[in-house]
Amino acid sequence: MSRSQNEEFQQWWNKQRNRDHDGGGGGGDDEAFLTVEIRTPAVDPTDKDRIRTRTLRQLSRLYLLRLKQLASSSVWIASSFLHLLRTANRRIANDNPPSSTSSARLYRLIKAFLVVVVLLLCFELAAYFKGWHFTPPSVASAEAAVEVAYAWWLEIRASYLAPPLQSLTNVCIVLFLIQSVDRLVLVLGCFWIKLRRIKPVAAMEYPAKPVGEGIRLEDYPMVLVQIPMCNEKEVYQQSIGAVCMLDWPKERMLIQILDDSSELDVQVLIKAEVQKWQQRGVRIVYRHRLIRTGYKAGNLKAAMNCEYVKDYEFVAIFDADFQPPAEFLKKTVPHFKGREDLALVQTRWAFVNKDENLLTRLQNINLSFHFEVEQQVNGVFINFFGFNGTAGVWRIKALEDCGGWLERTTVEDMDIAVRAHLCGWKFIYLNDVKCLCELPESYEAYKKQQYRWHSGPMQLFRLCFMDILRSKVSVGKKANMIFLFFLLRKLILPFYSFTLFCVILPLTMFFPEANLPSWVVCYIPGIMSILNIIPAPRSFPFIVPYLLFENTMSVTKFGAMISGLFKFGSSYEWVVTKKLGRSSEADLIAYAESGSLVESTNIQRSSSDSGLTELSKLGAAKKAGKTKRNRLYRTEIALAFILLAASVRSLLSAQGIHFYFLLFQGLTFVIVGLDLIGEQVS
Repeated sequence: MSRSQNEEFQQWWNKQRNRDHDGGGGGGDDEAFLTVEIRTPAVDPTDKDRIRTRTLRQLSRLYLLRLKQLASSSVWIASSFLHLLRTANRRIANDNPPSSTSSARLYRLIKAFLVVVVLLLCFELAAYFKGWHFTPPSVASAEAAVEVAYAWWLEIRASYLAPPLQSLTNVCIVLFLIQSVDRLVLVLGCFWIKLRRIKPVAAMEYPAKPVGEGIRLEDYPMVLVQIPMCNEKEVYQQSIGAVCMLDWPKERMLIQILDDSSELDVQVLIKAEVQKWQQRGVRIVYRHRLIRTGYKAGNLKAAMNCEYVKDYEFVAIFDADFQPPAEFLKKTVPHFKGREDLALVQTRWAFVNKDENLLTRLQNINLSFHFEVEQQVNGVFINFFGFNGTAGVWRIKALEDCGGWLERTTVEDMDIAVRAHLCGWKFIYLNDVKCLCELPESYEAYKKQQYRWHSGPMQLFRLCFMDILRSKVSVGKKANMIFLFFLLRKLILPFYSFTLFCVILPLTMFFPEANLPSWVVCYIPGIMSILNIIPAPRSFPFIVPYLLFENTMSVTKFGAMISGLFKFGSSYEWVVTKKLGRSSEADLIAYAESGSLVESTNIQRSSSDSGLTELSKLGAAKKAGKTKRNRLYRTEIALAFILLAASVRSLLSAQGIHFYFLLFQGLTFVIVGLDLIGEQVS
């Protein structure tokens, strides 16, 4: 509004106000002209009854609607609870007790711990309702027998039990902080590599176009490709097909299919697949051992003893579920040229089923950090890391120099990497070369895999400790291998994670004199989880489930570590990780999109007539075989009750962060213990 218009409006308003003021009797109250009288119209009595009836009817409908919503919610909650109970009951009925000695021993200890925690909770509940939490009784003033017992308990707890618990707590906190600093240093090293764009550079490069006529064969070293497998009928075709299509001169490459399968039908299928590729002109051989000793290490050792191996310079190793890209050898082998001290070129794993379920998403977070941060930082700065057992190329001379494959542990890949490093050989990690593979989708398969991965390093540490001390490598490399590679990352990590969060934390709820700070329970683990999830940013919404699940897995890793360290029999068990063949479809799609299929999309999926016959027999046997079921894990269930009981005790003391952590951690143990995470089988 312009200034002139504003003045005109103000003059009109003043005149109107003066006229209303004069009409009101002059000299009256200035606010009279603003008074408004509101009168309620008269309502007939019959209308009042009708309005009241209508209002009651509307309220009745509203209450009925709310009641219906409440009833439907109650029915959903009840049905979900009954479904959970039926699932638990079915899995309890089908459950088998822990088979291994160490698992059974650990379960008995946790069960005894549960009994103690339940008794302490009952005692504390009685004291709470008596009011003794607010005015603790003394031995002198106590009258009733229960009150005297509680007074004695308070003195014993404060004088004899809390001090050693606090000392153990402090030790675990120090270990936790050391491991957190190590994790932080690794992340900073990874940032430095990204910032400076540091990456291994090969002395030469092969042309990107497919190998054809007109090439110099002497430019391509002789490469042996090995695929060890054992009863892996779901994935054998995809790995054999991918390796047979590697872009490398046929005359300079030989593929060994090292089949340790005990099932005759699977052997026939794999033989048929090998024969199919032989007919296509691929140099591929099938080997089967009659005496299966030494598991994978024994299989590889037997293959390396063949007479023709002396003609080859390098060996590439792939597990049965791995699918290397066609240019794999072209990107890895050139790094060996001009570096006679280089023993291993390791490549990264890529997972085709990382989004299959919650379990695979959480595994992807862990393994992304392992490859993106741990392997890359160790490869750049110290030229040493643990061989992953697959998706790598070895110099055969280095394998022979360090003694070849040994059958003394279940981590033969780490064993040979340690021995090669002690002999002075160096390693390179290529983060930009990826091999497709498959993550275990069931908790049972994942648990067995983690048990082997954490018991084997302790076996190896016990066996090679003196060899490390006697080796000729520098003191710094010895210290790195003993304190960082073995002790901190393989022993201390599972020890403190289980002891701190599954034993000490519940106990501090019943022994309040021993204090576990909130920053240890919440803030530092949260920061470490954020650091772990940085290499897989799409998984950030799963940061809380990841933190809780890692604490849940600590019981398995702790048991495996103890088993390997003290030579329990179960630590030498080798169980092949179950694969479902998920990567078959992804492999076909990738090849179809890139146009890399040689003849047709049936090149990897076609089978000979005998193969089809055996496949139909195998399918019939599978239908008639034992039905697969989800399991119940008693150790996890027992720990769930321990943590939930401790959360109740924490609630009595009004400890907020501790209560929520114990509650959600206990519920996570329930979910895992009932096998509700991962693949569900009806």
